[in-house]
Amino acid sequence: MPIETIHHATEVVVKQSTLYSLYLEREVVIDVYIPPQFHTLEDVSLLLVNDGQDLVKIPLQQQFNQLYAKDKLVPVLCIGIYCGEERKREYGVAYSADYLGRGDKAGLYHKFIFDELLPFIRKFFHAPSFKEKAFAGFSLGGLSALDIVWNHATEFAKVGIFSGSLWWRRKSYENGYNNETDRLMHLQVRNGGFFPWLQFFLQCGALDETTDRNKNGVIDSVDDTLDLMIALKAKGYTNAHIHYLLVEDGKHDVATWANAMNEFLEWGWGR
Repeated sequence: MPIETIHHATEVVVKQSTLYSLYLEREVVIDVYIPPQFHTLEDVSLLLVNDGQDLVKIPLQQQFNQLYAKDKLVPVLCIGIYCGEERKREYGVAYSADYLGRGDKAGLYHKFIFDELLPFIRKFFHAPSFKEKAFAGFSLGGLSALDIVWNHATEFAKVGIFSGSLWWRRKSYENGYNNETDRLMHLQVRNGGFFPWLQFFLQCGALDETTDRNKNGVIDSVDDTLDLMIALKAKGYTNAHIHYLLVEDGKHDVATWANAMNEFLEWGWGR
């Protein structure tokens, strides 16, 4: 279906494509959620989402259509990137693998995004640029999205982290783990700069897990997220930059992230 036909549609059109990544040495499936009723792609924001296979379960197309029907959303072109069999190697933080060696291909995943996926999208839509770009993800995919945005801040405006794996660490608890120095993303933020245009959506579920390593009565996923917010604020970010959503009955699952998705979309691209 040509883009001229799609952008006059009254509902979101979903197209699936596959591209081969030389960096990842695999085929990558993407679902493209094309918004209705836009004039030029320069008026459209681009949202990349890790674990794109889960967007079908949310279901994202239906959520988009409901928001567009109520005129609550500006046009967003969403790309759901399916994970591969080596998800725990491709997602993570690029500068270091974790204490078990996971995330060792995260640097290659960064290269896939910038050298292969984004050029593919621009060629597919004949679009030299978009209004803005954002990245989001769930669990380990959320950590990956944050790592990519943080390290390529000039390319992005927003990041969405749903139940992010912010515990990702370089030492095990049994090998001298220190809360202040061994969480890889927190360390990266502390050592990084301040990018005043960036905005952060951070979601946690109060039932994400039961682990409480410091025995303070707060589960680790919430602690790790609150500590990330402290690190961001120490760099200069304020509540105007950070949107925190704690879902009281939320679990570490697609159903919880689906319930949070509307708030994320309206936070990022609401009229």
